Amino acid sequence: MDRRTLADFLRARRAAIRPDVIGPRRRTPGLRREEVARLAGMSADYYVRLEQARGPRPSRQVLTALARALRLTGSERAHLFALVDMAADVPEGPSQDVPVGIVHLIDRLDDTPAFVIDAVHTLLAWNRMAVALLCDPMIWAPEDRNLIWQLFSSPLTDFGDPQVDAHARQCLADLRRAAARYPDSPVVTGLITRLRGTGDGFARRWDGYPVDPPRVTSIKRIPHPVVGDLDLDCQTVDITDRDQRLILYTAVPGSSSHAALRALSDSP
Repeated sequence: MDRRTLADFLRARRAAIRPDVIGPRRRTPGLRREEVARLAGMSADYYVRLEQARGPRPSRQVLTALARALRLTGSERAHLFALVDMAADVPEGPSQDVPVGIVHLIDRLDDTPAFVIDAVHTLLAWNRMAVALLCDPMIWAPEDRNLIWQLFSSPLTDFGDPQVDAHARQCLADLRRAAARYPDSPVVTGLITRLRGTGDGFARRWDGYPVDPPRVTSIKRIPHPVVGDLDLDCQTVDITDRDQRLILYTAVPGSSSHAALRALSDSP
């Protein structure tokens, strides 16, 4: 933390407050230190020490309050956080906003099941083929449209199957990493609390603190009530700016699974 540069920056931004913001009778522009402290909800002594390069390392909450009190622009706010060696914008939780281009893309995939999940495997978007292959997520309550929840809450999940067990551990490793990225997210903490209520299948694996999951083959065998078992290649494309993933299921051209996908695509 560069205390001296931080102090200089705070003084400069305090002095730059426009007169019309302060009031028409103010002779000189800028806020007083006590006014900044009051607007930021902190003691005047604490703020004075920051401007004198004698203060402790401010917390994220303090920096956010100062940025608001000093009416910082986006660039100024980012600079303030950088002076304390802290990222300016940590999302409160996993993004639910799927890029429009991705939504248009999956809708155009006539013979490829595709869907988008967030950092904790909540279903955000899906196409007609995903419904035909797997199920219609709309049959679930909104809070249940999460693939990890469906995996651990279903009485039909066979954790004795090595592929299922490896998949479960991979899901929980993703959930652990998301919990570290979004420690204050009620979406993430709420999901973990709900999952703890599903029984030992979750609790035992979660308490083992999974972070480095086992390698899982991309080939998935998916049973279907109409076309039978399909062997599909599950490909994942990261949507990095949203912390989301696009999941695609494809089959080897000419294979029986490829023919089954075509049949599902042609069905009404």
